[in-house]
Amino acid sequence: MTRAVLLSAWQAHLAEGRRRSPHTVRAYLATAARLLDATGADSWPALARLDAAALRQQLARRRAEGLSNASAARELSALKGFIAFARQQAGLSDPAPPRMRGPRVKKGLPRPVTPDEAVNLAVAVEEDAAEEWIGARDRAVLLLLYGAGMRIAEALSLNGGALPLGETLVVTGKGGKQRVVPLLPLVRDGVADYAAKCPWPLPKDGPLFRGAKGGPLSQGMVQKAMARARIALGLPSSATPHALRHSFATHLLGAGADLRSLQELLGHASLGSTQIYTKVDAATLLDVYRNAHPREAG
Repeated sequence: MTRAVLLSAWQAHLAEGRRRSPHTVRAYLATAARLLDATGADSWPALARLDAAALRQQLARRRAEGLSNASAARELSALKGFIAFARQQAGLSDPAPPRMRGPRVKKGLPRPVTPDEAVNLAVAVEEDAAEEWIGARDRAVLLLLYGAGMRIAEALSLNGGALPLGETLVVTGKGGKQRVVPLLPLVRDGVADYAAKCPWPLPKDGPLFRGAKGGPLSQGMVQKAMARARIALGLPSSATPHALRHSFATHLLGAGADLRSLQELLGHASLGSTQIYTKVDAATLLDVYRNAHPREAG
């Protein structure tokens, strides 16, 4: 069995069986390729025989290349997934991967932008665009991220069938999980404005957001537009498209939203993923206190 056959089967499993994102598929495929190159394994049984010591050795090689704790933890997850798949393919009765603990990763706190900064970013991308319809498009995407808490991939996966937007929208998130998100009039108007100006047809089964040449809009183009707007407004590098989703969550929590409701709005599988925003909100309050309290500010 060739290396290409092993990797092709792994890729199909991730993309079709597990419905992983293209980014995750690429990363997991690269991890598997490195393991095959390092171990010389050329069949599912050979891979199935790899134990915890072999995985630790592979992880050590990657750490020697400068891999951070967070990246090493992701690498280990990919390795264990690949071995589990190999054991299934080899017909083992227990396909579970070797048990081993990964590096400890400290969860970083998201850095939200302020409501004014979010609006200013949406305006700035619109004004900076080469064409009016592209400006309307980029503004509409950012409004969906901040106004509805959508992931950038979720916004770009919308098709023309979503038009015209109503007061709520069914969003398909990670793992194919669906949720209902409310849409503010500002968000609905922004998307409608883009749809009216877009020079390309927007059929129900085609992508809603189009690139300059009519194809699906890529995440990279949105990220570049926001980077230019961020620089123009003098905002830090942490002001990314994903920061708008963080800001949506943080501002809702600060306004009194409960964690369970926030979990549903964000599409988190577990409440633990949502609880990080309680820390974000506390950190924001502490910054306000330090900047405003006479003894701290003075």
